[in-house]
Amino acid sequence: MTKPAYLPPALRICDLAEDEQPREKLLARGPRSLTDAEVLAILIRNGTQGTSALDLARRVLLSTGHDLHELARREVQDLTRINGMGKVKAMQLIAALELGRRREAAPPRSSPTLANSEACFRYLRPLLGDLYHEEFHLLCLNRANRLLGAHLISRGGTTGTVADAKTIFRTALQHGSVTSLVLAHNHPSGQAQPSSADIRLTSKLSRGARDLDLHVLDHLIVAGHRYYSFADHQLLERAE
Repeated sequence: MTKPAYLPPALRICDLAEDEQPREKLLARGPRSLTDAEVLAILIRNGTQGTSALDLARRVLLSTGHDLHELARREVQDLTRINGMGKVKAMQLIAALELGRRREAAPPRSSPTLANSEACFRYLRPLLGDLYHEEFHLLCLNRANRLLGAHLISRGGTTGTVADAKTIFRTALQHGSVTSLVLAHNHPSGQAQPSSADIRLTSKLSRGARDLDLHVLDHLIVAGHRYYSFADHQLLERAE
């Protein structure tokens, strides 16, 4: 009778060399030395029988194609489908990703200057990039393009949301020193190109702003980690 092949016991994190163990590596070399899997392993804290926290972290990354943007969109029920991921571990990961999103979205102590589409996108991506539904936002700027206020105007479904001109302008005029506006909404589909409805809305709001001595600086469509700028494509000049 043939003896079964010898299978070594599952490797545990404590079996790794000390400088390869995620927590010790963080202490010795700092958090930026960690791989994505090692960061997740620290958050997961412990594995299951026969599976280390590091192996479990690798499973999580594999399930998203190693895409952290996709991981940020996962919910508890998505993560618990992964063998070894219980509700507590899933909630730990989601809470950590949410904290990172809030940190990225939080304005600095001094109001940011949003003078171009790239700066606007950096500010808006944490707010809009990971949503499964559409939202319309308004950024109000002063003459120096410093942010006076950011406002959620409306929330809709997966295919659209309503942006009411009266609500937008009433909100903008709450800021006494407002001179320009940045309009923004997201496309959950990941398609950044504007629709004909987007172009008509931008034209309507640009004309309405001009009547109030305001200027629409840009309209950004956020699609995941990509964006479309009406200003960069000279569509605002046509709208006016």
